[in-house]
Amino acid sequence: MAVVTEKKTSIEKTEPKVLLELKGIKKYFPIKGGILQRHLGDVKAVENVSLQLFEGESLGVVGESGCGKSTLGRAILGLEELTEGKIYFQDTEIQDLKRKEKLKFVKQMQMIFQDPYASLNPRQRIGPALEEVFTMHTDLSAKEKRQTVLDLLKEVGLKEEHFDKYPHEFSGGQRQRIGIARAIALNPSFVICDEAVSALDVSVQAQVLKLLKTLQEKYNLSYLFISHDLGVVRYFCDRVLVMYLGNTVELGTVSELFDKPLHPYTQALLSAIPRPSVRANRKRIRLQGDLPNPANPPSGCPFHTRCPIASDLCKAEKPAWVEYEPNHYAACHFAGQPIG
Repeated sequence: MAVVTEKKTSIEKTEPKVLLELKGIKKYFPIKGGILQRHLGDVKAVENVSLQLFEGESLGVVGESGCGKSTLGRAILGLEELTEGKIYFQDTEIQDLKRKEKLKFVKQMQMIFQDPYASLNPRQRIGPALEEVFTMHTDLSAKEKRQTVLDLLKEVGLKEEHFDKYPHEFSGGQRQRIGIARAIALNPSFVICDEAVSALDVSVQAQVLKLLKTLQEKYNLSYLFISHDLGVVRYFCDRVLVMYLGNTVELGTVSELFDKPLHPYTQALLSAIPRPSVRANRKRIRLQGDLPNPANPPSGCPFHTRCPIASDLCKAEKPAWVEYEPNHYAACHFAGQPIG
């Protein structure tokens, strides 16, 4: 008699693979003065940032101007030398690698800038400018490089006729597409978008965001998406990291962070998002005072000088980074307490 075995229909869920990991990242800019240019102090642009980015994920980084978002991105790519901390990419510690060893990882890590025109040579046609990438990193022939660039232009929604045009002949949206083309030219796995759509019209923003999504699905790209626009972050990203004065104050999935913000600063940021209805029942949280000087940050919690619910504990003790709910972290003594 045959033995009938029950067939398993459930599919085991696999944990997402970590592509990039930061451990205790710090970036200080020295302040020097006097005839002898003595070291007088430091501007603490990034203060002890630790996080993980998974393959195929979009991680948004938000906060006020001067909070360290762009500096963090530049430090990851090695454009800024770390003061302290470790960077792991594909399980390899990369921040201290020698130039030749680091080159293979550099190809996998690219950046899309806010102003693509500033990163293009106004006297060089777009085609040859993109061909330089392949001249430096591949052994393609001249014919192969030209065809590869033409295919790349088509990939980002541009035409063959654009190959011989100069940067000033393109619109802002087209120039950003060129920036995207250059970023994906070497088939990277990780791309930093530093305010990549903030300078574009709303309709063009939507087109560029759709292109980034399409490329992500096609090539399994991971994005670090730096932005001031929380509406765009909510649409585009899977998780969101909130920074304040160089510190990470909250990290969570888009749904958790937008629906149940834990940190008072996050609550204030979300209250400033424009709503489509003038009758929307919400209260704008207006923070008092200006962002503290990063060269002389406050003691304790960095946000206590502007926080409506700060106590003596906040002034004396810096809050720990705690996981209050699954995959939802915050650094606040009164996490989850509403301030609006």
